[in-house]
Amino acid sequence: MTAQRYLCSLVLAAPIALGVPTSVLAQQESCIGNSAAITGPAAFGGQAIKMGAEIAIEEINAKGGVLGKPLRFVQYDDAGAPPRGVDNTRRIALADKCVVILGGYHSTVSVAQVEPVHALGIPFVGVLAANTQAIENGRSPNYMFRVSAKDKWVARFLVEQAAKVSKTGKIAFFYENTGWGNGALPDVKDAVAKAGKQLVATETFNWNDQDMTPQAIRARDAGADVALFWALDREGNQILRSMDKVGYKPTIIGAWGIAGNLGELAGPLANGVEVVQTYSFMGDLDPKGQALWHKIQAKYGLKDPAQIKMGSGVANAYDAVFIVAKAIEKAGAYDWKKVREGLYGVSLDGLVAKYAPAFDASDPERQDAILPRDYKLTVWSDGKLLPIAQTPYGKAN
Repeated sequence: MTAQRYLCSLVLAAPIALGVPTSVLAQQESCIGNSAAITGPAAFGGQAIKMGAEIAIEEINAKGGVLGKPLRFVQYDDAGAPPRGVDNTRRIALADKCVVILGGYHSTVSVAQVEPVHALGIPFVGVLAANTQAIENGRSPNYMFRVSAKDKWVARFLVEQAAKVSKTGKIAFFYENTGWGNGALPDVKDAVAKAGKQLVATETFNWNDQDMTPQAIRARDAGADVALFWALDREGNQILRSMDKVGYKPTIIGAWGIAGNLGELAGPLANGVEVVQTYSFMGDLDPKGQALWHKIQAKYGLKDPAQIKMGSGVANAYDAVFIVAKAIEKAGAYDWKKVREGLYGVSLDGLVAKYAPAFDASDPERQDAILPRDYKLTVWSDGKLLPIAQTPYGKAN
């Protein structure tokens, strides 16, 4: 850490260390912040959040803003590094004085943000990272909310899909050695046990691993005919190549870490790989989806929905901003504590789901707004991630 950055961190942390009351800190601006990967292999995650948030804010501002003020969006790069996410959280809260911070792509960052979010008392609304413990963190009051998938529920969803297609009842689980992957392991074990199936291989790997041949061989020899992936596109590509090398061709169903550019990286090897999503801009769109896609085309110059990497992030961020706007209106002020309280009970007919309500203070699991019934299964086909029902793969299931 440079001397300048160290001094900056001390300045930002000073109000907490000196015991400045949250009521003093909470004189907020009409600003929504975000810490996300803007650079690195998952930069498309930050871009997805930016698209959804900016367009929602433009729509809200066109109708007069919130409490008579226009909203604005600020985003900082964390490159998937937890320390940078912590720094960005403090910067968004104390320097920019934003009323809410949206969570980014990496679960490791979201978990690290739990501490500064609660130390400061700024509401956090995750829109991509799905780690269960990031939101179900044991804090009371809990300032962590999410408009995205939750790993506990994703695990159940994936295992349900696996149980439908497995002929042997034997399942393998490939997961990255991070807070995201390790956090999902107990969720997957629990879901497999409740489904009455066997988890015959649990294979882990690190970021940037180039060869997954030993893991592929062990899963193959254990007889698993379905493999669940908890991986990012980069490592998912390496697993597919290793499986191909050893002649192992299970049905593959993954969490949405492989929803960005797996088709581009793995080419034909990605064909048939199924991925859970909360939303897709591919295939047939309802009128709301069509309208948002046209705005994305006009604002960002995209020609084809396939150019949107991580469409769920766009849609989740879009809905989250409208939920936040309603919470501010309920609060009647740009105030962290009041806005947190206002988030409970907000109802919205959104793009991803009908939130009725989005969050429920009486249920600890309902700090998550998007329910499993709203999850969707997509599949990679010739480089595009399509709704599975609109492909030949859907007919095969």
